[in-house]
Amino acid sequence: MQCLTICSNLGVSVTMLESILDDLVLSEEEFRLVSDLVYQHCGINLHDGKRELVRARLAKRLRALNIRSFTEYIQFAVNDPTGNEFTTLIDSLSTNLTSFFREIQHFDFLYNSFYPSLIRRKKESGRLRIRAWSAGCSSGEEPYTIAITLLDTLQGQGHWDVKVLATDISTKVLALAKAGRYDARRVDPLTPQQKQKYLVPVRHNGQTEYEMAHSVRELVLFGHLNLMEEWPIRPPVDFIFCRNVMIYFDKPTQQKLVNRFWQLLDEGGVLFTGHSESLTGIEHKFQYVQPTIYRKA
Repeated sequence: MQCLTICSNLGVSVTMLESILDDLVLSEEEFRLVSDLVYQHCGINLHDGKRELVRARLAKRLRALNIRSFTEYIQFAVNDPTGNEFTTLIDSLSTNLTSFFREIQHFDFLYNSFYPSLIRRKKESGRLRIRAWSAGCSSGEEPYTIAITLLDTLQGQGHWDVKVLATDISTKVLALAKAGRYDARRVDPLTPQQKQKYLVPVRHNGQTEYEMAHSVRELVLFGHLNLMEEWPIRPPVDFIFCRNVMIYFDKPTQQKLVNRFWQLLDEGGVLFTGHSESLTGIEHKFQYVQPTIYRKA
């Protein structure tokens, strides 16, 4: 941790140190150690094709901490009594790509098929309660989109008890999601009417940004969650979005996760997966609806 001082005494500049870190080689043993730690913690399968990604992302952390070897950093992260550095390690290796109304076919299905059926069933039962889960919510666009579609659909249909649980393993992106502030480019997929109803323009650093309105925020509950651990979620849940998350898991982990989703969902509930994900090769009880959409029959 005193590397910067030592390097200065030896005449090594910060620029030279950064160059050294950029040239660091992540050994096979170090890569396997990181891969095993991450897999055991959260089920993410870092195969050999991810080796350069791991090296590049962890090298940035080594630079920030003035640590000069991956072995030293791994030991530091594992032995940190607060657990904060191990969380940062996981954050560094998590990939977060999202947008409002991403994979629009899912929201078309909600609007045109699932919501009408769900609302009819709820009214018949007399229980006007809807629960949704965005599992892997990243920076918040997905759960906020779900909330917006529910507000659009339920307008004028009485008082409903609606909550969207939004979870992620990355504390970094959860902080962004909770802030709920986006630049103009990121909110572009919303219609003009949705922007007017659900966004609040604010000035920040001379630029106009947009915060989610209270009507949207009050529907969404954010929380840190490792999908491999216990879920503090009470069934039944009406639908679950777990998109572009399972691609990082091996087949046994995917199967375990999919069947836990099935147990949590209500009868007629739906699971949405990512466009590059399939339940092929996984034993499950879901009924296929259309690509990446599965129903608990």
